[in-house]
Amino acid sequence: MNLNKKIAIIIVNWKQYELTINCLLSLKKLEYKNWKVILVDNESNFKKINKIKSDFNKVEVIESKENLGFVSANNLGIKYAIKNKFEYVMLLNNDTEVNKEFLSPLLNSFQNDNSLGAVQPLIMNYYNRAKIWNAGGYLNNFFGFPYTNKKLNNKNQQIDWITGCCIILRTTVIKKVGLMDEDFFAYYEDVDWSLRIKQLGYKLGIIESSVIFHHGTKSSKNSNFEGNLSSFVHYLNIRNHIYLVKKHSDKFNFIGVLFYQFLKILFYSIYFILRLRFSKLKMVYKGFNDGINNKQIKK
Repeated sequence: MNLNKKIAIIIVNWKQYELTINCLLSLKKLEYKNWKVILVDNESNFKKINKIKSDFNKVEVIESKENLGFVSANNLGIKYAIKNKFEYVMLLNNDTEVNKEFLSPLLNSFQNDNSLGAVQPLIMNYYNRAKIWNAGGYLNNFFGFPYTNKKLNNKNQQIDWITGCCIILRTTVIKKVGLMDEDFFAYYEDVDWSLRIKQLGYKLGIIESSVIFHHGTKSSKNSNFEGNLSSFVHYLNIRNHIYLVKKHSDKFNFIGVLFYQFLKILFYSIYFILRLRFSKLKMVYKGFNDGINNKQIKK
């Protein structure tokens, strides 16, 4: 391996400083040393982010006074990485912790196969480390929905899409494919980016010898009488799924997509009515309307 390859690890934080610090502490133990974290801090807390600056010398902080969302914040980090001539860019969720040797197998995969556009590690559940959280993403092309593999598949390491939880690719590929689509804000942007990478003729892969651990969707939770997930998350789930299948309509069966979306909206409607979660039901219908009419997301 060429130890001179510069890697930018982009982490987005939004009011989760404890999780972010734990992620950074795990990165400090990496055996591969030529890396730097680009930490994009949404709705930045001056006191807390200054502590991170003082405690971690391999971290470049980009502060934002507002919540830019997952996509725009990562794009800020990507632009910084390109400008500063990093050869590889990794997006890494702040609610992950990594094995000290996880980076080398990912980099080796690119050296062994030039046709790889991007790869991901095997992502395990943080609280049950024998349980797989993500072993690669696949697409149901008839119904138009992405799903996550939960089992190892040693025979075929090629996948359809890579989760934004952890993806690494060459900067040269990013220059060809472009930044992530900021019309997503969050959710499904990783599927879109993956499909665009594949359209350029590249393959996507999972490297099972590289392992990280994921806490879960902490930033999506908003505990109240209407449940843990916020209404805005349900809105994004509906709106962005429709936006995705419309954007890549050539890959999916039109009748299958209509049938699946009908069942999806019907299920959400029945569930939220029975659970008396009417604000979430309202956001589901708003997501459907905005997705159909290509309306931009307003936080």
